[in-house]
Amino acid sequence: MSDLKAQISASFSAQGLMSTLGAELIQVSQGEVRIAFFPRPDLSQQNGYTHAGALTSVLDSACGYAALTVAPTGFDVLTVEFKINFLRPAIADRFVAIGKVTKAGKTLTVCHGEVLGEQGARRETIAVMQATIINVSGNT
Repeated sequence: MSDLKAQISASFSAQGLMSTLGAELIQVSQGEVRIAFFPRPDLSQQNGYTHAGALTSVLDSACGYAALTVAPTGFDVLTVEFKINFLRPAIADRFVAIGKVTKAGKTLTVCHGEVLGEQGARRETIAVMQATIINVSGNT
């Protein structure tokens, strides 16, 4: 698993968007990945909430990397589709996107994702996602 963690960490570091968002890879385990980021004014929408696009991007990456933890050796992954529901306005001191593998197949992996908003000791679910990820050979 340590080689896989290093591979995921290197891949994550190469993502310009995650860097732009200030996202940090905080946990990699078999079938689960967590990515955190902090709200900033330049990531907000017109009402001051963190923009849905920022939340979606980080959660998509968490689901994709969760799928990569169970992909065959030598394969990479790409998102095929996702559905996201926003449950409340994105107000928090920190957001944590959690991607978990629901079912891994030979070609497709279905993942469940959740964005938690942390404010003091309180944690609330901001959004949930279902994603389908495809295994692709090599670095396509």
